This record gives sequence, C-alpha cells and structure tokens, in this order.
Amino acid sequence: MQTVVVRRILESPIALVAVLLVVFLALLATGDPVEMLAPPEATAQDKAQIRQAYGLDQPVLYQFGVFLSRAVRGDFGRSFFKGKAAMDLVLERFPASLQLAVASTLIAIAVAIPLGIIAGVARGTLVDQFVMALALVGQSVANFWLGLMLILLFSVNLRWLPVSGNQGPQSLVLPAVALSFSLLALLARLTRSEMLEVLGEDYIRTARAKGLASHVVLIRHALRNSLIPLVTMTGLSLGWQLGGAVVIESVFAWPGLGLLLLESVLRRDYPVVLAGVTLLAAVFILLNLLVDLLYAYIDPRIRLASS
Repeated sequence: MQTVVVRRILESPIALVAVLLVVFLALLATGDPVEMLAPPEATAQDKAQIRQAYGLDQPVLYQFGVFLSRAVRGDFGRSFFKGKAAMDLVLERFPASLQLAVASTLIAIAVAIPLGIIAGVARGTLVDQFVMALALVGQSVANFWLGLMLILLFSVNLRWLPVSGNQGPQSLVLPAVALSFSLLALLARLTRSEMLEVLGEDYIRTARAKGLASHVVLIRHALRNSLIPLVTMTGLSLGWQLGGAVVIESVFAWPGLGLLLLESVLRRDYPVVLAGVTLLAAVFILLNLLVDLLYAYIDPRIRLASS
C-alpha cells in the first residue's frame, strides 16, 4: 500500500501541471485580455504597451513556463482588474465554496444511503420503485432549474429562507439542497445496486443462518462491503461539487470560488483563473489520495494485495 501511495504522490505534480497547461491554452483561446484592459480610446500602440507590461507578448510556452516558475514559489501573479494577489482573492472565496460543497455532500450521503439500503432490501416493492423514480428525476433535473424553483417556493412564496447571498446558516440551505440533488440520486442508485449484489453473497446467508439480527447483517456485513464504490464516488464528488458549483453560486449569488472563476473567465483575468484552478486541482488530487487510503481501511484485502 505504501508503494501505491508514494507513486500517487509522485504522479500528483505531473497531473497538476497537465491540468494547468490545458486550462492555460483554453484561456488563450477565449481571446486577448488586453481588449478588456484597454480603454475604448486606446490606440494600437497603447494596447501593445499593455500587452508588454503583462508579458502577454511572449510566446505561449514561455508564458506558461514563467507562470509555473512563479507558482512554485507561491506567486500566482496579480489580478488584471482588481490589482490584488490572485491567490489571495481565491483563498478569500474558497471557504464559502468549501462550505457549500461539504454541506451538499453531507445532505446527499445522509439521504441517499438510507434510501439505497431500503430500496435494495425491498427490491421490487413500491418503496423500491419510488426511490428509483426519485433517483431518475434527480439525475434528469437541471440544478439551476431546481434552484430557481426552491427560491420561488421557500423564499418568494413562503418567505422562510433568504433569496440569495450569504447572510448566515439559513442562506446555505437552498443552494446546498439544489447542489446535492443530482449527487443524492447517483448515490442512492449506487447504494441500491451494491446492496443487491452483496445481499446475494454466501457470507450474508451464513450470517443470517447464525441468527444475527437483520440490522447487524445489513450494517456490519452488507453495507461495509458495499462501501468501496460509495467511498470512491463520495470522495470524487466532493471535488466535483467544489468545481461544479459555478451555476448554483450564480443562481444564489453565493460568494464562492465558482462565482469568482466565472467572473474571471468572462473578463479574461488569467492569474485569478489559474490560481483558482490550481487550488481546485490540488484539492481534487488530494481527495483521490485519501480515497485510496480509505480503501485499505475499509477492505483489508486491498491492503494485503498492495503490500
């Protein structure tokens, strides 16, 4: 297992650089930021001076090399428009996005796993059909539409929760629920599928033959052996929730990193986008590493096979 972990750690910088290179090239394809920086009356000479001042007149690979050399030292440049250090802007917004991602993931886990277990145990019943229908709806509905419907119902009509912004714990409820719905549906289907597979194994029949209580068989034996794919999906989904919350943050005006990155992409603010992507990619890679470590804890056979 240690060999696997060491190899993953050594591979992480390569993966991070590859992600940054793709994003860097994609940003260049969006257009010239000088057109956004220069005033309307700027001449071609003025634009050339701005381009030179920001190093945008250099070859693409040279620009990327300069960015990497500075990023290694923790310098991601300054925002073209706000004048502040790019990583400082990202770190200011990151806690709000992390709060939203963790809350939505916890909601999905808390609801999906019990629903999946119930559906797996009650296979073919109305309960099972209801859970599967709910999962189908959850994976089909666009989260921005769901967010708007939640605002209309709970904020506009019932006036129970704030419409937008971050005004305290109450403001977190609607965006977290909207962001969690598709993950909830996915985890419910996955839990049901794994439970159906595990419940047919010989060791489950043996445990029941020994007279163990049903809840002991389900939780201690069936659910634990179903956790590997669930842990994988949950670990990866937290990274997806962080990076994929742009739409929800826009709908609810949630002051998170996703909203900042969206604004920065539209304004071609390269340093902020690259700093944000660096942080998100690093978190995603770290989550992958933690998932690998959890594998060995949940299933000793993986630990033995890796040693």
